[in-house]
Amino acid sequence: MLWSLLKILIFVAAIAGLTFGAGMLMETSGGVRVAFAGIELNLGPLQAVIAILVLIVAIWILLKLAGLLVATLRFINGDETAISRYFDRNRERRGFEALADGLMALASGEGRVAMAKAAKAEKYLKRPELTNLISAQAAEMSGDRKKAQEVYRRLLQDDRTRFVGVRGIMKQKLAEGDTDTAMRLAEKAFALKPKHEETQDTLLKLQAEHEDWSGARRTLGAKLKHGALPRDVHRRRDAVLALSEANDLRRQGKMDAAHKQAIEANRLSPDLVPAAEMAARSYTEMDKPKYAARVLKKAWEASPHPALAAAFAAIAPEEDPAQRLSRFKALTRIHPQDPETRMLMAELHIAAEEFPQARTALGDLVETSPTARSVTIMAAIERGEGADDTVVRGWLARALTASRGPQWVCDVCGEVHGAWAAVCESCTSFDTLSWKVPSEAKTTEGAASMMLPLIVGRLEDRSKTEEEQPAEVPEEETETAPEPSADEVVATEAETPEEPQTEPEEKSAPKPAKPEPDMVDLDVQEAHVVEIVHPDREAYEK
Repeated sequence: MLWSLLKILIFVAAIAGLTFGAGMLMETSGGVRVAFAGIELNLGPLQAVIAILVLIVAIWILLKLAGLLVATLRFINGDETAISRYFDRNRERRGFEALADGLMALASGEGRVAMAKAAKAEKYLKRPELTNLISAQAAEMSGDRKKAQEVYRRLLQDDRTRFVGVRGIMKQKLAEGDTDTAMRLAEKAFALKPKHEETQDTLLKLQAEHEDWSGARRTLGAKLKHGALPRDVHRRRDAVLALSEANDLRRQGKMDAAHKQAIEANRLSPDLVPAAEMAARSYTEMDKPKYAARVLKKAWEASPHPALAAAFAAIAPEEDPAQRLSRFKALTRIHPQDPETRMLMAELHIAAEEFPQARTALGDLVETSPTARSVTIMAAIERGEGADDTVVRGWLARALTASRGPQWVCDVCGEVHGAWAAVCESCTSFDTLSWKVPSEAKTTEGAASMMLPLIVGRLEDRSKTEEEQPAEVPEEETETAPEPSADEVVATEAETPEEPQTEPEEKSAPKPAKPEPDMVDLDVQEAHVVEIVHPDREAYEK
């Protein structure tokens, strides 16, 4: 409303100015004398101004006629579109002006204005390859996804704009969560433009999410071929994909192919812990223990990890604790002061029931860098040395609140995983899991298997042996109850309150004790440690 009023005022002011100027010229004395070829003209001031304007118009018309004459001559010489271009020149100018206005509106976030300018540009230019893209992006900006999809489908009809149309529909399917269709469209877009980096990244991510590891490796190879990926990054990611493919082959029972892919993954990235672990297990299954030990030593030198220690133990599963302790010296001498090495040595000594040596190996780790695993190891040492149950219970209580230590953590979203995976389960990022301490106190079920890996494995072996042995049947039953073992004493103490209040038996029966909620979890942890440290309970009691 204000702009319309302002335009009316400007128009009235212009008319008033022209009228005032014409009046001033009519009242001015004098004039202009023009003499040409014996012809003399005397013009007044107003007539002179009008003559100048007419001369300007005549010159403009003359230039237009000259341009038309040039276009006609070009048409005669064989340029079939010369005359049509001459008459369409003004339309093109208006069309390109509308196109520029549409781009400016699109950049400023005015979706509706951009759509209107694109329609105007299409009216003048008749070039959909220029205007449809603006229309599609403007429709998406304004929330009209159906209109955007229609425009993208029109772009598919032209070879020059087919990639843009496929890419636009692919992004719409990704936003809708239809990853299956999006992956097929990404493959089509990749076939049209293999060098397009965004399409390469999108296709690689979708293939990893769908566990198409062989296709992802081909896409990764294309990224390296076209210079979109450094060679060292390519080797690392190719190792991750090969390892994931080996896992799938192992689950399918194709062991030979799985061994080949696991060894290839370790060759590409020797410091990748899961690849080294699987390659070592493959070598062990292939009866090549020396190759397995060499792979694990190299990975341990790069980054000590409990999974590597478990794989190193699996090379010779039938050895006794003393032999294992001797064989592990080749591994533990690499990083003797690393916390992982110190905890590993403590576990080996505990398995051999050498508790003073285990305490020496652990050192001050429970004070300088306490974790649930190191504190649990200390509780096992205390139990093995015959410490009071209160001391063991104190260490276990401390283990419940201690940090879990390093875990598999996503570098993008910070999600903690119980086991390594190529794709984060939370944010679906590819190759973002690192072995580190999480920023927040998070626990996972899988993390418990990383605690005491060697001793737990030894316990499982002994438990299987005990299940295979037939149970002994007592020859005589007596009324006297058997003496409770150390584990039963610990569980009984946990169920019994510290200071029970009872009355004499002649007055009333004792009230049943209610265990504290926090103590129940503590008893489970304590009993677990006791079973780990002393699988041969009778020998320990003797």
